[in-house]
Amino acid sequence: MQIRNVAIIAHVDHGKTSLVDCLLQQSGTFREGLMTGELIMDSNPQERERGITIFAKNCAIRYKDYKINIIDTPGHADFGGEVERVLKMADGCLLIVDAFEGPMPQTRFVLKKAFEYHLKPILVINKIDRPDARPKEVLDETHDLFIDLGADETCLDWPVLYTSAKLGFARVSMDDGNEDIAPVFEEIVRSVAPPGGSADAPVQMLVASLDYSDYVGKIGIGRVFNGRLQKGGNIMLVSRDGHRREAKVDSLFTYEGLARVPTDVGETGDIVAVTGLDDVGIGDTLTDPADPKPMPIIPVDEPTLTMVFSINTSPFAGRDGEFLTTRHIRERLIKELQSNVALRVEDMTQKDTFRVSGRGLLHLGVLIESMRREGYELMAGKPKVIYREIGGKKCEPIEYLVVDVPAHLSGSVIELAGGRRGELIKMETKDTTCHLEFTIPARGLIGLRTRMLNATRGEAIMHHSFYEYEHLRGSVPTRHLGVMVATDAGRVTAYALENLSDRGVMFVKPGDEVYRGQVVGENCRDDDIDVNVCKAKKHTNVRAASADKTVVLKPARDLSLESMLEFVEDDEWVEVTPTACRMRKRQLDATQRKRETRAAERD
Repeated sequence: MQIRNVAIIAHVDHGKTSLVDCLLQQSGTFREGLMTGELIMDSNPQERERGITIFAKNCAIRYKDYKINIIDTPGHADFGGEVERVLKMADGCLLIVDAFEGPMPQTRFVLKKAFEYHLKPILVINKIDRPDARPKEVLDETHDLFIDLGADETCLDWPVLYTSAKLGFARVSMDDGNEDIAPVFEEIVRSVAPPGGSADAPVQMLVASLDYSDYVGKIGIGRVFNGRLQKGGNIMLVSRDGHRREAKVDSLFTYEGLARVPTDVGETGDIVAVTGLDDVGIGDTLTDPADPKPMPIIPVDEPTLTMVFSINTSPFAGRDGEFLTTRHIRERLIKELQSNVALRVEDMTQKDTFRVSGRGLLHLGVLIESMRREGYELMAGKPKVIYREIGGKKCEPIEYLVVDVPAHLSGSVIELAGGRRGELIKMETKDTTCHLEFTIPARGLIGLRTRMLNATRGEAIMHHSFYEYEHLRGSVPTRHLGVMVATDAGRVTAYALENLSDRGVMFVKPGDEVYRGQVVGENCRDDDIDVNVCKAKKHTNVRAASADKTVVLKPARDLSLESMLEFVEDDEWVEVTPTACRMRKRQLDATQRKRETRAAERD
């Protein structure tokens, strides 16, 4: 049996996971009727709800005399840490590009990483069944991208396949008429190099991913680079920081389809799962105790965004959550560090607070949402970018922003991006769609998505990924409108909201319970105002002319967790509980807030 290890990399929503589904279905891995549903690799609830891959996963497919290990990677830039650590397990990659959109920011990012690991890509132009598909132009654009990234001559001579994962076919040329996915398997077998390493050398396995089972504990997943890993054998566990200890492999698994199958031997080049190592971490090496040879540490790019986590101190604290204390939050964050290599956590001097840094707002938002669903209560502050000192000058992270918008709305997008220190580097029109590319400070992206969708009536499609660190570009405007803050605790009434309807947009609706200091709406002016949203209509014996008037209210603005994190300012928190997300002022008392504001103005 010969082994091929291939990673599938692409921009978000270009069809990676759909293609894996198609490969699994047509490989005969599952009996008829056993594999049901779509996007079976995206098993996490958040992945299914958001429609994106968040965690890298792998499966194995049998094709003729070959075992093909396929690694499905995230397509969003915020989860680039997942891509970096699993590419080490691959010997080649399938680069998926949408037949209409062409190369996008994450395409550039993942392709650059693939070149760093010297992986030869197989270009797959997907979604050729789209009525607006333009595969010839996309092929030329991808060729230009290869040259921009400095691909060597071997990479420039890459194979190209044209696929529709939705309809289940792949073709070597646009007009060859093939109706199955077999050309993808054939190209993987032909173009992806067999695993290197020697079966007779001392064993070396690099842990690239972690899983957990209530029955066997922590599971280390990685590739055997040299030697053969034996079930029940003694090994030397070398951690990232150089610490060494002897351990024993309790059980060993290999992959068949989506399942882990017990095995006695992990062959050279195969991807296996190991149990019995309670303190194993990502980047650790399992090696021969008699001749320990640790693998090079997996390099991971540093975080670019940070925010403050704290225990929930609102009047509603403890109503919904099970885990409330500093100890609970610290333990959960430390647990996350074991598998999330792009995350950083630090204790702060301020009591009960932690500084949590990640790749972007979505990266941190997924962590908060996971904690919320597990029963945690916490508060999160305004996201801030991480600056660096380069050459004696303060530098900030710059993002590569791509926006597709109807041509007649392109002016609004350029104005918004320009106001946040964005620089337009490319503009072209495809039919009625305008394609815009910018470099923009990461701090300029905070809150930009909501404003851009409002300005383009929801028609703008924007993606971004980290580009480089650059000298500060100047000030970036923050939230230009104030908020409405509740002065009383209680239930929201329709009567109160009707009287406040001309003051701005509300975030609460009649019947919602609020507390003093909670942010209940956005003011139409640039200052904050205190409002009573619990005010009830006074009863009277005199019949008023308007007594039977029906109260008609504008719908409340429903903000997602990421939208709230973008919306809040430095003096506000986002309160997160298992049943609700709210925004509040850090200082709940209105009188005390005014005193602190006046004191800050005097200073």
